Amino acid sequence: MTSLFVILIALVSLLLMLVVLVQSPKSSGMGGALGGSGSNMLGGVKRTSDFLERSTWVLAFTLFALVLLVNMFNPGVEGNDVEESAMQEQMDEAPVEAPVQTPNQAPGQPAQPTGLPESAE
Repeated sequence: MTSLFVILIALVSLLLMLVVLVQSPKSSGMGGALGGSGSNMLGGVKRTSDFLERSTWVLAFTLFALVLLVNMFNPGVEGNDVEESAMQEQMDEAPVEAPVQTPNQAPGQPAQPTGLPESAE
């Protein structure tokens, strides 16, 4: 069921991209400033733009609804049902090694790097 919704989402997305790209801009922009706006006055342009605008809204709403339906019908992954990966299982099974302490080091103190000069005071 989810794969059907995913296919429908892909088709609606492609149609929406196509419809948006076919539309002419509302303002004439640079083309109108340079005298190229006269070509938009052909017959039927108003009806075509109304159809394209309406179809854009319908496709956008359909896409939104399909995405919501996928999220509602997809059970998702809950925290307790997640299977552990092989790496996580190995980390859980590995013994915990205690940090190595040097003879000069007191328990609970971080190890001091050797071979570095001490600061002169």
